[in-house]
Amino acid sequence: MKKIILSLIMAFAALSVNAQEEAPAAPEKPWKTGGNGSFTFNQMSFKNWASGGQNNVNGTFLVKTFANYKSEKVTWNNTLDLGYGLTKYKGQDFQKSEDKIQFTSNYGYDAYKQKWYYSALFDFKTQFSNGYKYDGNTIVDTVSAGFSPAYINISLGMLYKPSEVFSLFISPATGRTTIVSDLKFAPDYGLDPDKHSRFEYGATVKVNVDKKNLVKNVDYYLTATAFSNLTDHPDHIDIDAETGFNLHVNDWLTAILKFNILYDDDIKNCKDYASVVDENGVESLVVTKEYTKLQFKELFGFGLAFHW
Repeated sequence: MKKIILSLIMAFAALSVNAQEEAPAAPEKPWKTGGNGSFTFNQMSFKNWASGGQNNVNGTFLVKTFANYKSEKVTWNNTLDLGYGLTKYKGQDFQKSEDKIQFTSNYGYDAYKQKWYYSALFDFKTQFSNGYKYDGNTIVDTVSAGFSPAYINISLGMLYKPSEVFSLFISPATGRTTIVSDLKFAPDYGLDPDKHSRFEYGATVKVNVDKKNLVKNVDYYLTATAFSNLTDHPDHIDIDAETGFNLHVNDWLTAILKFNILYDDDIKNCKDYASVVDENGVESLVVTKEYTKLQFKELFGFGLAFHW
């Protein structure tokens, strides 16, 4: 009997110790905040290089920060994406190579099994400084500025978010406002010459992919938005997409490869010219046609990385 009692006491003690060691984990906090940034630098130098080349330096600063909320019924993701870069060729002034300010807030309330959500999306996008068109080292024209343009999108729809890696937002009700603080740029972005803003009603589809460790130490991301103005040429679809890879060499070194694709039917970025001679015999060029072409930008850099 004593042996049985002693065995029960020892078993009870062991279970008590085990229970203390395996105490339930603290509940997960609803808010998650953080971010990452990088400064990438490229430099090329030539001297007596037979096949030619032009000395240049390039520096780009990127920052992305987030504040995300998740509960049993609610998901709310907020991101602020900033970027600025400059390039300098020998004998020329610095020229802008990257310029972005973008804030996105997406609120969702559970509609079905924490995968489908009734959702509202707010998106704001503009830039820091003036953009110029160059001919060599000569500025031909100023083509953009801070808040010229700026875009505000407010959308109501459904969010499909089966995991933290992938989300799909579908909205049949989107209000899109294009803003120019300087009327000089109004015609370049589809606005009337005397208007600072233009409102469009349409539909939006937005896809987000954020895959950590696609392969070891390589992250992949994609953000793509399609917008159709339902009241004016709904077949003309505007596309704004960014995709890229982040390679983590270690905690402080990174390599970045990213691509931007943009198509906006309101931005007439190509022009055809014809030569005309006036009554005094002076020849000049006039614009005969303006049209839209797909815009493409690529960035590759190696540099410092930081996280918080």
